[in-house]
Amino acid sequence: MSRRFLASISALASLLLAGSQVAGQTPSSAAKWTPPRTPDGQPDLQGVWTSSTLTPLERPPELAGKQVLTPAEAAAYEKQLLERGNRDIRGESADVDVAGAYNELWFDRGKKVVGSRRTSLVVDPPDGRVPPLTPEAQKKVDAARAYAKLHPADGPEDRPLAERCLLWPTAGPPMLPGPYNNNYQIVQAPGYVIIVVEMIHDARIIPIDGRPHLPQSIRQWLGDPRGHWEGNTLVVETTNFTSKTSDVGAGLRGPTFRGSDDKLRLIERFTRVDSNTLRYQFTVDDPTAFTKPWSAEIPMTKMQSPLLEYACHEGNYAMTGVLAGARAEEKKK
Repeated sequence: MSRRFLASISALASLLLAGSQVAGQTPSSAAKWTPPRTPDGQPDLQGVWTSSTLTPLERPPELAGKQVLTPAEAAAYEKQLLERGNRDIRGESADVDVAGAYNELWFDRGKKVVGSRRTSLVVDPPDGRVPPLTPEAQKKVDAARAYAKLHPADGPEDRPLAERCLLWPTAGPPMLPGPYNNNYQIVQAPGYVIIVVEMIHDARIIPIDGRPHLPQSIRQWLGDPRGHWEGNTLVVETTNFTSKTSDVGAGLRGPTFRGSDDKLRLIERFTRVDSNTLRYQFTVDDPTAFTKPWSAEIPMTKMQSPLLEYACHEGNYAMTGVLAGARAEEKKK
């Protein structure tokens, strides 16, 4: 077999690979890869997965109307994002998710955009943007912001949930990539799927035995999930959220729930498309908060390293200093 023939075959394979990625597929998904099974017959989603990506949740205004980047555009965009967020290069003016608190050593945003080169994780609406809030929801958000401006630290309840180590956008749900700790471990057992979240070490326990949701009077930070299988896809419906999670990203320049309330109904879909890729899709349905439902898709990559312990102590130790500082500022007025 000649080297020229081998080179031709290799070039053809590369073209097929590029075509499938532009269409939003991996070669293995196009080939209908069959996932392994757990001992009780479930599609095996187990392992440690990361959602780190440079692709933003929403399509940036400068990319309006452009759903997919070319390979050259993607490379230039990745370089631009990495330099713009690098405090060691740009100093305090760096556009980073946590107000320039750390330099590049501590971040784990990934180095690449998603494989399909989409310009947003939001796939519906087609403009790649989260739909506007309803007028009533916008009034609530505006009132909450006005109150927070006047009462930033009357008590610990006035501080953001992430600062208090209660909840982070990475935990969600939906589980949104952040500046670091975008890692999850999925464990399956008869009747349950458990998702261990590295950030603030939450564990989402998802029953898949057909039991009903909790009574509407019981509200939880992570909602009340119920799962079932549709073929090889785990479908999780979560309800019974608390409206307090609407400020989960307050004070951060990262993704937030943007005014979602206790009427939120979240549908998530987990599909293992090959041995190293888990496709995570979700739809936000909250008619009292958003003018229409919206959906996003995030590829998650399998990791060989274990999930490490993340200890969040700001709520334990820094809160005293935050509140004492606020009292000192009040005395100056």
